[in-house]
This record gives sequence, C-alpha cells and structure tokens, in this order.
Amino acid sequence: MLQIACTILLYLLLVIPVGNYLYKVATFKHTFMDRVLDKVDHVIYKFCGIDMNQEMDWKKYAFSLVLTNAVMLLIGYLILRVQALPLFNPNGIGGMESTLSFNTVISFMTNTNLQHYSGESGLSFLSQMMVITFMMFTSAASGYAACIAFVRGLVGKDKTNMGNFFVDFTRIITRVLLPLSIIVSLLLVWQGVPQTLSGNVIAQTIGGAYQDIARGPVAALESIKHIGTNGGGFFGANSSMPFENPTIISNIIELYSMMILPGACVIMFGKMVDERKGSNKKSIFGSEGRTIFIAMGILFLVSLSLCYFAEQAGNPALQQVGLSQVMGNMEGKEVRFGISQSALFTTTTTAFTTGTVNNMHDTLTPMGGFVPLLNMMLNLVFGGKGVGLMNMIIYVILTVFICGLMIGRTPEYLGKKIGGKEMKLTALCIIIHPLLILAFSALAVSMQGGLQGISNPGFHGLTQVLYEFSSSAANNGSGFEGLADNNVFWNVTTGLVMFFGRYLAIVIQLAIAGSLMKKQFVAETVGTLKTSTVTFTIALVLIIYIFAALTFFPALSLGPVAEHFMLWG
Repeated sequence: MLQIACTILLYLLLVIPVGNYLYKVATFKHTFMDRVLDKVDHVIYKFCGIDMNQEMDWKKYAFSLVLTNAVMLLIGYLILRVQALPLFNPNGIGGMESTLSFNTVISFMTNTNLQHYSGESGLSFLSQMMVITFMMFTSAASGYAACIAFVRGLVGKDKTNMGNFFVDFTRIITRVLLPLSIIVSLLLVWQGVPQTLSGNVIAQTIGGAYQDIARGPVAALESIKHIGTNGGGFFGANSSMPFENPTIISNIIELYSMMILPGACVIMFGKMVDERKGSNKKSIFGSEGRTIFIAMGILFLVSLSLCYFAEQAGNPALQQVGLSQVMGNMEGKEVRFGISQSALFTTTTTAFTTGTVNNMHDTLTPMGGFVPLLNMMLNLVFGGKGVGLMNMIIYVILTVFICGLMIGRTPEYLGKKIGGKEMKLTALCIIIHPLLILAFSALAVSMQGGLQGISNPGFHGLTQVLYEFSSSAANNGSGFEGLADNNVFWNVTTGLVMFFGRYLAIVIQLAIAGSLMKKQFVAETVGTLKTSTVTFTIALVLIIYIFAALTFFPALSLGPVAEHFMLWG
C-alpha cells in the first residue's frame, strides 16, 4: 500500500505543472516552446492549406474531426492490406485479413487499440509505424482537440467560435504529444526497451533449443501508447512483456504517462472557467475543476481499493488444494510487479481508458475483474484523450438538473440555464454507452459466432463478453484475453461498437456545448446551485453510482458478482 500511496502523491505533484501548460496551449498563451514550435506549426499550416484564422462552430468542428479521421482510416486500411510488400518488413509478415484490418484501423483511429492479433507476428514494421504509431498520435490529438473545443463552448466567451480543429489538432501534437513522447521514449530505452528497425533475433537457450526473439521500434510506440491513452502493444503480451515494460521504474514511467494528460485536462478546464469569470483567486485546479478532480479521485480510489484487496485475498479454490495464497492471487501477474503495482496498473489503465496491461485481466479474481469492467462501464473516472472530462461534465449537467428539480429552480451550470434541448442531448449521450454494451453483448450470447469465442462457459464466459464490448464502447482496448475474438463476428461487431462509441458521443457533446455557448449568462443569486462545493461533489458521485447500478447491475450480477459468490460460497 505504501508504494501505491507514494505513486499517487507524486502524480498529484506532476499533474499540476502539466495542467498549467495544457491550459496555456488551449488558450494560445505564451509558452517556453513557442519560439521554435510557432515556426514548425506555420510550415504545417502552409503545406496543408490551413487557415489558422478560420473560425468554426460546433458543426464545422465536428465535421472536420470526423472527416479527417475517416481519411486516415481509409489510408490505414490500405496499408494493412498490402503490408506484405518488402518495405520495412524484415520478418516477412503477410497482408492482414479484411475483417481484421477493418477492426484494427477502427480500433486505432478511435483511440481504442483493441487488438485481435499479436503485434509481433501480425504487423510489419511499416504497419507498426505508419498505421499504429501514427494513429496513436492522431487519434489522441483528435480527442484532446474535441475536449478543448467542448470546454470553449461551456465557457462561452464567443457565441459561435469553438476554435479551429486543424489548428488545435496540430498544436496538441507539436506542443504536447510529440515532446512528451520523445522524453518518455528516451527514458524507456534507458530502462531496456528496444528501439531498432532490425528484424528478429535467433538465440540459443541454456537448454540448447533455439528461440525467435521479436524486436523492433518498440520504445517509440510505447511512449505514445501511454501518453495518448492508447494501449495497443507492440507485443501480444502488452506491458506484461519485459521488452515493453522491463523494470519497476519503466512500470511507474508508463503509469504516469497514461495518467498525466487526463488529469491535466481537468486543471485546464478549471482555469479556463476561472478566466472567463475573471476570478483573481490563484487556484491550483480552479473551483469547478477541483469539484470534478475530487469526484474522479473518489471513484478512482474506491476502484483501486476494491481491486487491491480482492487480489490480495487470493483464490480460495487454490487455497483448498494446498497452494499458499500469502502473496495473494499471483496467477497471470509478473513477479517483478506483484499485487500492488498490478492492481494499480489494472485500475489506472481502465480508469484512464488506456487499455495497456501489465497482467492478464482474465486471471483476476471475480471482484478484481469487476473493477476494470465497472471503470469502463462508467467511462468517466478521469478517462483518456480528453473524452473522460467530457463524459464527466455530461454527468455534472445531469446532477445539476436533478438537484435543480429538488430545490425547485431552473438548472444552471457555469452561468448558463440548462434547457430541454440540452437535457435531451445529455440523456441521449448517456444512453448510447450502455446501449452499445448491453445490446451487442446480448447479440453475442445469442449467436453462434459470438458463442464460439467464449473459452470459459458460465459466469466467467459472460464476463468475457461484457468486458469485450465495454472495452470497445469505452474506447479502452484492454481485454479478457481468454476470449477467442479473431473471427468475423467479433471483428465486425466490436468494430461497429468502437466507431459509434467514439464518434456519436463526441458529436453529441459538441452539440451540447454549441447550444450552451449561444445562451446569455445569467446573474448568480442566493438561490443558484453552487457546483464547486463538497455537497455537490458528493451528489455527483452518488448519482454516477446510482445510474451505473440501475443500468449495469443486472448484467454484472450474472457475471463477476455471481462468480464471486460461487468461488467464495
């Protein structure tokens, strides 16, 4: 527990300066990197024909985002299909099958990084660099750009202008993602992560046998994989593989990499709200940002505690056959990480919707597996690529509406009245996520193509199905890897869930912000519901859990909850 506490404490110290920097990037304030990067940006604008002074409303912004992603998706699909060409393909990898290519490009373009293949044997170096690593940058930049535009809409300093998607997209890459990736890549190489364009190595083992050892441009992929909350591994075993995550230091580097920007987005939001209000108070998080950060922190700590103690308790079935469980449930875990770092990594990768794993989630105890599943069903415990903040604010609007009804006042948020249009869009945005998970899970257990993938029938088999579609809808990408998911049914259905889970939510959220930014500010009175108080924070957390229970508990009770009672019966 001590190492978990120290890790979290250091994170709180790191996230503050990064949040301040992200706020300056979002609001075009001067930063120490501007002297060089302004010139780089202008070259990109000129080459791509971008008018940096062009203003966009929410419709133009959303259309630009979706269209840009669609073009990159098509190019990526073509590269995967022809990757057998002898170009950066020293290991002679063949072209990828059509439905798997469909699933893979959607997965990486939606920042999900769900992998129905093993990276070292399924992709050439060309595909790893020009599809996987490239989309890790662009998908993350798309999400953060959408988040910045969403916050601009809520702040409402302009009635129509949400910014310019292409400018935001470029600045996020050049000023945030690329510099951080270079730093993290060098740190990972220092810790022993490979970075080479040479092919596999044939090595003779101590026993005299020969082993084919895969390597490649791993460190470059690993850095943006975590910084962009992507999660797709160069190797099939992901960050359980020593070549991706060799030491406890590299494990902590990867933890901070995936945590830093989602937390920084909350600070950015708080400071942008304070700036609009003209507040002279020097607040670390901003008053509104503090409320959201604390609520997210509570949800995260509850999940982390449940996962840690569930794994520390061990497996009673193994205890009964004489295997000591003093170390806890070590099945599927790396000894170099143990229970503490495994539980922290499991909770973090699903709370921050990264999807990378340093242990096999299919081998977690039932309640240990319940935690990552619930985090993805909530999809707002910090979340990733800026979308986590957007999802949380949707629940803030819902909480404001419910509390407003209780006190008999028209709901207001950030000085704007919440009307019928905003509440209909909010309800639609909240409904889409569980609808995708539950409807496609029901489809999977009722069709032969879905049932064929289940390797462990019974309660655990249902959990595998729920996990796969929760991971897809939340754009997380981690998996209960006991599921045999590389077939036509799973490739197509999860591809559709990832696509709709990503773009429907973003478009609706931008529409909500676009509607609010056109409204007039209303004066704050003694009857105004304050959203920066401890009381509102508690109400927000309770409403999130209540809605999650009402929506998902019937399915969860037939999966991990039932398996827990059977195991501990």
